[in-house]
Amino acid sequence: MILNKDTAKKTAELLLQINAIKLSPNNPFTWASGWNSPIYCDNRIILSYPAVRVFLKEEIAKIVELQHGKPDVIAGVATGAIAIGVLVAQELGVPFIYVRPEPKSHGRKNQIEGYLESGQNVVVIEDLISTGTSSLNAVEALKEAGAVVKGMVAIFTYGFEIAAQNFKEKNIALTTLSNYENLIEQASDSSYISEKEIDTLQEWRKNPSVWNQ
Repeated sequence: MILNKDTAKKTAELLLQINAIKLSPNNPFTWASGWNSPIYCDNRIILSYPAVRVFLKEEIAKIVELQHGKPDVIAGVATGAIAIGVLVAQELGVPFIYVRPEPKSHGRKNQIEGYLESGQNVVVIEDLISTGTSSLNAVEALKEAGAVVKGMVAIFTYGFEIAAQNFKEKNIALTTLSNYENLIEQASDSSYISEKEIDTLQEWRKNPSVWNQ
């Protein structure tokens, strides 16, 4: 869900400007999953641009409070959302923890790093939503530790139907600053890509797992 159209367009504009999102319909990227894709998103780049990271930090914090109230704890999903999660927690003045994909194999074998009490209200911060699997794994780990997960806020989502289904099945509210539709709209408005390239991007999103194979 997008709360604010202006914020969604501004976020897309900034992500394109700093090349956190790259569009290359004519020379597709290959994701780790093996999918061919005309788009690649690396939101870690945000951290190198102070004005951008401040904007995103403030907008995410606003959404967290508006949607869920002030939580007891902010949780970031490792590794991409650790830094932005810390910034949001700092903005809200609340503790921060992060969730690994799986427990460590040594030491205390933690999956959740930081101090969390059972029964605390937690909002999860994510940088990017694709299928939602890794994000929801973090949610499950938090619930198993006794957290009350109020919802998740992410910077960007590709808007895949499988992600929507996954979040619905787990009954987790997802809000994002921007999404694929607003990205394409912003790219078109700013003449970042041609109409033909827009058609390619729209076609990919219909069935990304088999596109261009």
